[in-house]
Amino acid sequence: MGDSPENMDSPPWSEEKDEPKPSAAELEEAGQESMFGAPEPRTVPDEALHSQVPDAPKPVKVAAQPYRVLARKYRPQTFAELIGQEAMVRTLANAIARDRLAHAFLMTGVRGVGKTSTARLIAKALNCIGPDGQGGPTISPCGQCEPCRAIAEGRHIDVIEMDAASHTGVDDVREIIEAVRYAAVSARYKIYIIDEVHMLSRNAFNALLKTLEEPPAHVKFLFATTEVEKLPVTVLSRTQRFDLRRIPVELLQAHFAEICRKEGIEAEPEALHIVANAAEGSARDGLSILDQAIAHADLETEGRVTAERVRDMLGLADKTAQRRLFGHLLAGEGKSLLGLIDEQYALGVEPLALMRAQMDLAHRIALAQVSGGEVDATTAEERDQISGWASSLEVGQVHRLWQLLLKGHEEVRLAPDPLVSLRMALLRVMHAGQMPDPGKLAKKLEELAERGPTPSQTPTNAESATPAASASLDWATLVDKIDHAGQPLAASVMRLQVRVQELADGILKFGRDPKFTDDVLPMLRDALLAVTGKRWSVEVIPGGEGAPSLVEQAEAAREAAAAATRSHPLVKAAFEAFPYAELIEDGADAPRRRDIPWSRNA
Repeated sequence: MGDSPENMDSPPWSEEKDEPKPSAAELEEAGQESMFGAPEPRTVPDEALHSQVPDAPKPVKVAAQPYRVLARKYRPQTFAELIGQEAMVRTLANAIARDRLAHAFLMTGVRGVGKTSTARLIAKALNCIGPDGQGGPTISPCGQCEPCRAIAEGRHIDVIEMDAASHTGVDDVREIIEAVRYAAVSARYKIYIIDEVHMLSRNAFNALLKTLEEPPAHVKFLFATTEVEKLPVTVLSRTQRFDLRRIPVELLQAHFAEICRKEGIEAEPEALHIVANAAEGSARDGLSILDQAIAHADLETEGRVTAERVRDMLGLADKTAQRRLFGHLLAGEGKSLLGLIDEQYALGVEPLALMRAQMDLAHRIALAQVSGGEVDATTAEERDQISGWASSLEVGQVHRLWQLLLKGHEEVRLAPDPLVSLRMALLRVMHAGQMPDPGKLAKKLEELAERGPTPSQTPTNAESATPAASASLDWATLVDKIDHAGQPLAASVMRLQVRVQELADGILKFGRDPKFTDDVLPMLRDALLAVTGKRWSVEVIPGGEGAPSLVEQAEAAREAAAAATRSHPLVKAAFEAFPYAELIEDGADAPRRRDIPWSRNA
C-alpha cells in the first residue's frame, strides 16, 4: 500500500525513543510562550560568535531566556540544600532507613521556610528509583531518574499538587477520595500535596477524615500550612507534624553570600546582614529583598550591593545614626534628639523604623548585661559602644527604657501622624530616663525614716530646751532596758509622757503635757532603781517643757518621711491626677470606707 511505511518490522512509535526529552527550563519556556508569546530574539555579537564558531559567516538569532527570580531559581532540590531544618531532615532520614514512614505529613511554619519545597522533596525521596532504576526510598534522591526529574518539573502523573485556597469545597476532596482507590501509574507512591490546607472548609475536612485515617498503602498525603491552629484536631491527630523553624540570621546571611557568589554579584557583608535581618527568618522573603537590592545597586559601582543602598531601599536608619539617637536619649539632649529625628525623616527613614532601632539597641544592651559575653555587632565601633552602655547603665534603667520604648512603638504604629508621635514618645523616654530609680528612692526614704527628723523639723522650743535633751539616744536605751526588765507600764509612760530636760547619773528632770495629771514619780523611781540598782532623783518641771517624748519623736519622723515622699515629682504627679488619693504608709491599715473623702466627680 502506498500509504504504508516500507519497513514494518518494528512499531512506528519505537522511532521516538531516541528523541531527547525537554528539560525543566524548556518546559517553563514553552509555557511562557504559550501564554505571553515568544521572547524577542537577540543577536549574538560577531566576536562572541566567532570565538565559538570560527567559520560562522554571519550572526545568528538566539532566543533570550526569561529571567527567573532568585527565590525560584534557588529553590532547594535536595535535603542538603534545605537550610535551617536539620531536626526534620534527621527524623525523615531515620524513618526512611527504618521503613517507618507515616501515611500523612503536615509541614507548618511561617512563610518562606520551605514547607512546599519540603513536601516536594519528600515526594522525590519516596519515589526515587536511582540512576540505575533499582533504588528505593532514600533521604538523598538522585535527581537523575525519571521520577525525580518529573517531580522537579511538576509533571509527574502520580504526584498531585492542589492549592486548597482555590479548591476549598467538599467536591474537590471527593475527587481525591475517588482517585486514591486506584494504584499509582508509574511511581512507587501516589502522593497528594495540599498547600494552604487550612483553607479547606469544615465539610471538606470531615469528608477527608476517613481516607486520611486509613488510606491505601500506595497513597501518601503531604499538607502544608502557615496557620496550623485553624486545622481541626481530628486532622492533626492523623498526621505526623513537622514545625519548620525560622531560619537564623547567620545562616541566611551565609546562604545569600553563596547565592551572590554563584550569580557573580559582589555584596558587602553588612548589606547581606541587613537583608537577612529584614527577612525575619524567611528564605523566600530574603531572596526577594536580595533580588531587589541587586536591581537597586548602582551601575557605576558595577552592581555592587552596598549596605548604604540597601538601607536606602528598605527605609532603614543608618546604624551610626541609631546609636547617636540613643546617646541623645541617655544624655537628655532634647534639641539634638529632635534635630536627628528630623534629619533621618528627611532621608526617608520611617518613624516606626527609628523606634524599632532604639528598641533593638536596648534589647542588645540588656543581653550584653546578662550574658557578659561578646556583643552581637557587625563593626568594632558598634561593639565598643554597646559594651560601654552595658557597663555604665544599670539593669533596672535598661528595662525601664525598654518598657517606655515598647509603649512608644505602639503609639507610633497607631498614631495618625507617626512623626509627631515619635517625637513625643522619645521626649517622654528621655525625661523619664532621668528620674531616680523607684527602688533606690524607696531605700533612701527608709534611711531618712531611720535617722529621724532633722533639727529644723523637730517641734521644739529653743528657749526651754536644754543641752541635756540631746541625750535622747541614752534615754531611749534606758527606756528599752526598763521595758525588757518586765515593767512595760513604766516604759510606756516614759515613751509617751516624759519630755526630758536633764538626764544625768541618778538625776532625771522632765516636763509633761498638762493633760497628764496622775502621779507617776513613784513608778518611775522604782523602775529606774530596778534597772540601775540605785535610787534616782526624779522631778517634774512645771510647764511641760523639755525635749520631745519618744512617741513625739517617732511621729515627727513619720511626718518628715511622708513630707519627703509627697514632695517627690512622681508622687506630686500622682496626686494631681488623683486628687482624692490617700498616702498609706508601708504596713499601715488601709483607710476605712467612711474615712475616704467623698466626691461627686470621683
